[in-house]
Amino acid sequence: MNPPPGGADLSLDRPSARQRLRPETADASTGRGFAAEPQSRRPPAKRRRRGQGKLSPGDWGPLGKHPDLDAIVARQRLGLPLSGRISVASVNQAWKRAAAEHHPDRGGVHATMQAINGARDLLLGRHDD
Repeated sequence: MNPPPGGADLSLDRPSARQRLRPETADASTGRGFAAEPQSRRPPAKRRRRGQGKLSPGDWGPLGKHPDLDAIVARQRLGLPLSGRISVASVNQAWKRAAAEHHPDRGGVHATMQAINGARDLLLGRHDD
């Protein structure tokens, strides 16, 4: 092997691969190598995986992604989407529109207004006690 054009042979300054992997040559003060004592570190944070298809209990509720049959009927009465998440505000807005159209004081039928009120109560989780 010919020395580089500066006259110095750099291969002597660099440790060989075998010397780098031996535990005796590890530097314990820097925490590097096999013989080094482990430094105090925080344990790795647990990662929360997304998109695994698992649904929370809220997803099965009336306002969640997968409502039950009663909630689907209630959504239909108020003119809301039959699936997917909906908010409390959208339920209230839909109820106001339906109530303005079907209120008995404005020529609507009393039974229809009761069905609209029941749909709102079911979606918002209000129960008659």
